[in-house]
Amino acid sequence: MMRNKQHRLAKIMRWTARVIGLLAAALILTMLIASAIAEVLTKGWGATNQTDMIQGALIGVLGILGLTGCIVSWWRQRLASILLVLTAAGFAIHIGIVAGHGHFLVWSMLGLPYLVAAVLLYLSWRLSTKTA
Repeated sequence: MMRNKQHRLAKIMRWTARVIGLLAAALILTMLIASAIAEVLTKGWGATNQTDMIQGALIGVLGILGLTGCIVSWWRQRLASILLVLTAAGFAIHIGIVAGHGHFLVWSMLGLPYLVAAVLLYLSWRLSTKTA
């Protein structure tokens, strides 16, 4: 009986983590595309400086890393949780360097969902290994 409840709880946590991670990845992708479109519409193609392009590329890489973690979560929860923690840490470092300290609200919107998903996947993996 207890084993069945743990299995159900692990499954719920896994699905919740996947949904949170995919929503966070969709938000990052939407923000990145909207920012690029707004930049081109306001300044044109030639006015984009190299710093903005590097920052956009870094956010894109972090978004791809997070999306990879979400995709990997279908097969390997522990590896996916590591990738999602790295994504959350990457956003924290990027925001700390670019925006400066005191931008916790920005990180809570971009990095915290990945961290929550990572914790849920890790706990789900732990429960799955206990019930197996």
